[in-house]
Amino acid sequence: MTGERPHRILRPASAAFMTLTVALALLFNLLPWRDVRGIPDLVALVLVFWCIHQPRRTGIGIAWLLGLLIDAGNGTLLGQHALAYSVLAFGAMALHRRILWFPLWQQAAHVLVLLLVGQSLEVAVRLATGGAFPGFFYFAGSLIAAALWPAATFVLLMPQRRPEDVDLNRPI
Repeated sequence: MTGERPHRILRPASAAFMTLTVALALLFNLLPWRDVRGIPDLVALVLVFWCIHQPRRTGIGIAWLLGLLIDAGNGTLLGQHALAYSVLAFGAMALHRRILWFPLWQQAAHVLVLLLVGQSLEVAVRLATGGAFPGFFYFAGSLIAAALWPAATFVLLMPQRRPEDVDLNRPI
C-alpha cells in the first residue's frame, strides 16, 4: 500500500497536560472577540481532540461544564454552548475508533462535520430563543478549526511521542 504512514507507540496522556490544554483553549475563547467572525472555537477543537484520543478520560460531563463556562464568560444564553459541546463530545466519542483509522486530512473532514453540527446547534438554540441568524460566515470558524486539526494533532500528541532512536540504556 503506498502512502502508508508509520504507526507510533504513544506514551499515556498526562492528565495535567490535558487540563493545561483545555485551560489554554478556554482562555483563548474568553478573549474579548465575541463579535469577530472566523475565529475558531479552540475549546471545541481541543475537546474533540481529547474525546477522540482519550475517550475514557474526557467525556460529556466535562464538555457540559466547559460549555457552561463559555456561556457564563461570554454572556450568552446559559446552556447554548453546553448543549453543543455535549453533542460534540458524544459524536467524537462515538466515532473515535473510525476517525483514528484515517490520515490527518480525512480526520480533519470528520472533525469539520462534528464542529459544524455543534455550531448548528448553537445557532438553532439562538434562533429558538428569538435571536437573529448570524449569517453563513459564522461557520467559517469551523472551517478554520478543521484546517488547524493537523497542527493541533501534532502539538497535542508531542508529549506522548516516543523518541525515534531507541537508546538501549533507557527503557522508554
